[in-house]
Amino acid sequence: MNEVLIKTIIAGIPEKPGIYQFFSRDRELLYVGKAKNLKKRVASYFNRTTSQSRKLQMLVHKIADIIYIIVDTESDALLLENNLIKKHQPRYNVMLKDDKTFPWICVKNERFPRVFATRRFEKDDSMYFGPYTSMVMVKTIMDLIRKLYPLRTCSYNLSEENINKGKFRVCLEYHLNNCKGPCEKLQSVEEYNAGIKQIRDILGGNLTAVMHHLTRAMKIYASEYRFEEAEIMKQKINLLKRYQSRSTVVNTRITNVDVFTIALNDKYAAVNYFKVINGAIIQSHNVELVHKLDESREDLLALAITEIIHKFNSNPKEIIVPFQIDRSFIKTKVTVPKTGDKKKLLELSSRNSKAYLSDRQNIRRSQDRKSTVTRVLQKVQEDLRLISLPGYIECFDNSNIQGAQPVASCVVFKDGKPVRSEYRHFNVKTVIGPDDYASMQEIVLRRYKRLLDEKKTLPDLIIIDGGKGQLNAALESLESLKLKGKISIIAIAKKLEEIYVPHDPFPVYLDKNSTSLKFIQRIRNEAHRFGIAFHRHKRSTAMLQSQLDQIKGVGQKTKAKLLMYFGDIESIKGSEKSVLEDIVGRKQAGIVHEYFHPQI
Repeated sequence: MNEVLIKTIIAGIPEKPGIYQFFSRDRELLYVGKAKNLKKRVASYFNRTTSQSRKLQMLVHKIADIIYIIVDTESDALLLENNLIKKHQPRYNVMLKDDKTFPWICVKNERFPRVFATRRFEKDDSMYFGPYTSMVMVKTIMDLIRKLYPLRTCSYNLSEENINKGKFRVCLEYHLNNCKGPCEKLQSVEEYNAGIKQIRDILGGNLTAVMHHLTRAMKIYASEYRFEEAEIMKQKINLLKRYQSRSTVVNTRITNVDVFTIALNDKYAAVNYFKVINGAIIQSHNVELVHKLDESREDLLALAITEIIHKFNSNPKEIIVPFQIDRSFIKTKVTVPKTGDKKKLLELSSRNSKAYLSDRQNIRRSQDRKSTVTRVLQKVQEDLRLISLPGYIECFDNSNIQGAQPVASCVVFKDGKPVRSEYRHFNVKTVIGPDDYASMQEIVLRRYKRLLDEKKTLPDLIIIDGGKGQLNAALESLESLKLKGKISIIAIAKKLEEIYVPHDPFPVYLDKNSTSLKFIQRIRNEAHRFGIAFHRHKRSTAMLQSQLDQIKGVGQKTKAKLLMYFGDIESIKGSEKSVLEDIVGRKQAGIVHEYFHPQI
């Protein structure tokens, strides 16, 4: 920062409203701000006696040049500031994270106006209602309008001259009773426009006037014994009531009011906006801000209010906020309610802003976790030179003790996380004796033959717990299924944690501290744990069953009941005869008890 240059610039700044821009030595725009008094505001950044946050000190240190623009009013300064921030997105400015294109409902300016949803706001003298923050809400409203009023959907030029010349014919919509056929003069302009007026009232939030009109019509039809038409009016009233019940009704005397609240944490802020018409919340929207210079909640809320009112083209009679804000840019009445229905509205809005801030925080945490996992998977792909990112991984492990009870396990990882519901145990069926290679060949063949038969997704990477021999055995199975080369496969040996890849006689040694090796080890260890647990269960069950098999006179059902209740042989041996009787009956209990406690 060139202090002499900065002092010279500040000395020449007038005491008028406007905006100021701070630039770095590299001509990077650092910050845009507004002020009632440009000279005082800019000078305050360089006043050493005032306490400054670390972020602000960093900003001031980087300032090499200052440019300012003078405007007539502070309101003009606010708009100019907003436009410059959106265009240049300076590093130290609050960022409004909201660039959506919202849907509108258009009542077209034409003879026999069409009513439709659109995302394009055109200056064509048509009436646009919105914007709405949810396309679901737009569809709900459009469905309501179509049920209440038969409207044309064609884009014909229904001028009086064209209709009189008979240029058009009614379409399928007429025969479905969705349109009354104005194109063939089957519906008058006056009748059609009466419906359009009511649609405008509905879209403007004035449901009460529409329901009064429909109620009057229903009573007239009923008094004239036109019961079918009276029933149609009743159905329309019920539809409107159901639609109205979806909005939060506070007090019908509260009308054309905008409500704003803000929730903050260290880096982000969330602002909630309610539009209230006739006591009903007809519009709700949340916007997120990133604050970078420890801006006050008052400044952040004021910025968001300006942005939201401009975006939604709102012209409220009153703005309700939780605390006093700078009102110089707001021509509307600003209220900070202490009690009553307006306070309830404020509390409801506050709950929404806090919930939105929390939701966004959770989403960011989830995205951070996903990005971390993606980096790990990318590292695995890079280190193992895989064709694709290993988002879906399966790992196999064999377990046996001196060839007895040979079993295998398969664990599944998707997007870096174990999917335990897809873990599988295998009993080795075709291999006799301790033959790890043949066991691995059998299990891999069975696993992927089944996946192919069931037309399920195949993994991106297979990990084999073992060395070169186990890898080659697995490769033979893949080759027999014509999957060789279609699925990446490696083996990891326990001794030196070396990794074997197909068609390479030499192992790959990854750095012991690398994230990719640790990730592969984690999957291998999970497969080993899962396989050992299954093997232990089989051994203990086999031992228990073998001892019970030695008891003459005890059948399979009795053994199953004892196994289910006691779980191990010692519990059966130590149990009282009366307990055994309760489980398997007196006769069988006597045989079992006598076997474990023989009379001497």
